[in-house]
Amino acid sequence: MADFASPAQLWAARDALRMRGAAVSLLTDGARLSVEPTGGQVAGEDGDAGRPVDADVLELRADAATTAVLRLDVPLGDAAGYWHPGAGWDRHLVADWANPWRTVGLVDSAPLGCLYDTAGRALLAFASDRIAATTRVRFGVGEETARFGVWLSMDLAAGETCRIRVQAPGRPWADAVREVTGGLADAEPLPVPDAARAPAYSTWYSMHRELTATGVEAEAVLAAEMGCGVLLLDDGWQLHADGPGYSGSGQWTPDPAKFPDFAAHVKTVQGLDLRYVAWIAPLLVGERTPAYQELAQVAPHEVTRLGCRVLDPRRPAARRFAVDSCVDLVRRYGLDGLKIDFLDFAMAYAAEEYAAEELAGGDHAAEVHGADRLAVEENAADENVRTGRDDGTGAGRGASTDAGTGVATAAGPDTGGGTGTGKDTGRGVTTEVSADPAAKDVADVGLGIRLLLTELRERLRQLRGDELLIELRQPYTGPGMRRFGNMLRAADCPADATANRVRTLDTGVLAGSAAVHSDMLMWDPAAPAEAAARQLHSALFSAPQISVALAGQSAEHRAMTAFWLGVRRTYADVLGRGEIRAGRPDQLHQTVTAALGRRAVIACYAEHHVVPLQLAEFTEVALVNSTAGSRVVLDIEDPGAERPGVAGMAGVSCQDNEAPGAAGPGVRVRLDVFDACGRTAASGPRTLGPGLTPIAVPPSGLCVIRPAAPEQSPR
Repeated sequence: MADFASPAQLWAARDALRMRGAAVSLLTDGARLSVEPTGGQVAGEDGDAGRPVDADVLELRADAATTAVLRLDVPLGDAAGYWHPGAGWDRHLVADWANPWRTVGLVDSAPLGCLYDTAGRALLAFASDRIAATTRVRFGVGEETARFGVWLSMDLAAGETCRIRVQAPGRPWADAVREVTGGLADAEPLPVPDAARAPAYSTWYSMHRELTATGVEAEAVLAAEMGCGVLLLDDGWQLHADGPGYSGSGQWTPDPAKFPDFAAHVKTVQGLDLRYVAWIAPLLVGERTPAYQELAQVAPHEVTRLGCRVLDPRRPAARRFAVDSCVDLVRRYGLDGLKIDFLDFAMAYAAEEYAAEELAGGDHAAEVHGADRLAVEENAADENVRTGRDDGTGAGRGASTDAGTGVATAAGPDTGGGTGTGKDTGRGVTTEVSADPAAKDVADVGLGIRLLLTELRERLRQLRGDELLIELRQPYTGPGMRRFGNMLRAADCPADATANRVRTLDTGVLAGSAAVHSDMLMWDPAAPAEAAARQLHSALFSAPQISVALAGQSAEHRAMTAFWLGVRRTYADVLGRGEIRAGRPDQLHQTVTAALGRRAVIACYAEHHVVPLQLAEFTEVALVNSTAGSRVVLDIEDPGAERPGVAGMAGVSCQDNEAPGAAGPGVRVRLDVFDACGRTAASGPRTLGPGLTPIAVPPSGLCVIRPAAPEQSPR
C-alpha cells in the first residue's frame, strides 16, 4: 500500500460517499464501503417519544486480508478546534502535515473525535466500533483543500467489518460525542455502586510510599467524618516498595513492617463505613521479585530506569499471572476493589511490532524512520508529561518513553474472546494449552488486554458481585473500558486545578454510567483557604479524591474542605445525574453548568467572564465563584421569555429594578452568599436583571439563588 506520508497522498482523489455532511473515501483496495441510515427515535423519559436519531453508520468490509485506509473530511466552515480522547492541551486546528499517525486502542485513547465550530457545535463527530484492537489515526487541515480530514488505518482479516457512526452536524459537541459513542461498549458496563460516586480519600499525595497501618487508619477516621465513601490505598503498601521505580512490582504481598496484619487493617477501615480499594500495577514485574526472571519470556520489554519488565498481554501466561495477582489480592485480604495502574505501558508492544515491520520494509516503513521516528517518540513522551501519564518515578510521575509512543502497529481482527477463568493459581503462572481463546496468543495488544480484563472482571465479580469497585485512569478511560471499570479517573495533575477540571470533563463525555473521579487533590497546607478551595472546585463535576494529610490541616482548611464536600452532598443529584454544559474544549471550560429539573450548579472558573442565566428555567441555582475576583457577572435573560409551563424564578417579577445597568422588569430572588469556608457573607432579597447583573461573591465563594419568600415580594 501507499505509505500516506505526504498531504498529496492523504488527499488523493477517490470516489466518495456522502453522509451527514461528510465525504467518506476509501484510499486503499481490498475493502468496500456502505452506509446504513439509522433512523428511528432515541427513547425519551417518562414514556415520551424522545428525539429523532440524527446519525448514520458507515460499514467497512474487507474482501481479503488488507490494511484499509479511510478518510472522512468536511469543509472547514467556522471550525474552531478538534477534540478527541487523547487531546490533552492540543485542542486547536493542526495542519495535516504536522500531525503524524498515532496508534489508539483499548488502553490508549479511542478511534473517535469531534470537529466543532466557534459556537461549540459539532461539524464532524464520529466513532468507530473498533474499540479494542488498535487503529492508526491521523487528522488535520488540508491547506490546499480548505477541508478538515480524519484518516483511519486498520488491518482487517478477510470478511471482517468495522462500523463507524457519523453524527449529523449542529449539535453541541459533547452531546454529539455522547451520541456516537453511546452504543460502542461491546458488553454490559460494570455496575456502579453508590460508593463509586462518593468522595474518596487517597493516600498518594498525602503519604506517597510512607505508609503504615496506624497512619492510614488515623486518616481514615477523619475521611469518614468528612463524608468520604472510599479509601484508596496507593503505591507503597507492598513488599519492596522502598526500592527505585517499580523494582518490587509483581510480588503483591503487603510489607509486614508497615502492615503486620493487612486483613485486620482492611476490616478496621471498612468498619468506618469506608470501602477499601488497593493500588496494583498488574503488568509490571520488578527486578527484585522472582517473577522478573520467571516471566522474562512473556515480559520481554524492559524499563531499565524503573527496574521492571512489562508483561505482554498478548501472551496467555502473562495474562494469567496478572489476573491471578489481582484476584488473589482481593480474596486474600477482603478488599472491595482495585485501582489498576499502568495498563497503558502495554502499548510498548505496539511500538515494537511497528519497529519490526519497519525493519522488514512493511507498509508503514516510510511514515516514520530514523531520526524522524526518534522525534515522534520524544514528542509522545513530552505529551505524556503534559497529560500526566504515570510512570511511577515518584517525582510527579512523569512520562515514560518506553510506552505509548504513538507510532503504528499491526492490528488483528477485533473478535472478542472467552473469559478463560480456568483454575485459580494464586500468583503462579499457568502455561497449559487450552481450546479457550484466552489460553492462546493473540496478535494485537488491545485484544490481549481485553481478554485479560474480561477474565479479571468475571472472577472479581464472583467475589464482590455488583459492589465491586475498579478504578481506571486516563488514557484508558474510553468507551471500551466501561465494561471493566466503574471509577474512571483523570490522569495525574498534582495541584493543577485547570488540568483536573478539563480532564474530568473529558472523561465524563465518554464515561456513560461510570463514575468519573478527579485526580487526587492536594494543596499547600500554608496556602489561603481560597486557593485550596479551587482544588475542590476543579473536581466539582466528578467524585473528588482528597489526598492531603487531614490530621495536619489548619482549622481554616478543615472548615473549607467540610463546607465544599457538604455543598457536593447537597447537590449530589444535580452534579451526578444532571446535564453538563461545558462550552468549547479549546477554551478550557470557563463556565460549567450542571442542571437537573429546576436546580442547577454553575461554576465560573475565569474572571471577567459573563455567565448566561435563564432564571425562568430554575427555582434554585448554586453559583460558584472559582476565581480570585470578588464578583460574578450574570447575563440574565428577560424574564418575559419564560417558557410556558415552566415555573422558574421568573414567576416573581418586580418593576423596582435594583440591578445596575439593567432595563425592564427584574426578578425578585433571595441570595445567600458564603465565603470559601462556608461563613455567611450576605443574605437577603435582591432584584436581578434582565441584562448584565454583577453579584458580589467572595473569592472561591458560593451564592445560592432562590425565589424570594412571599413576604419579600412586592404586593
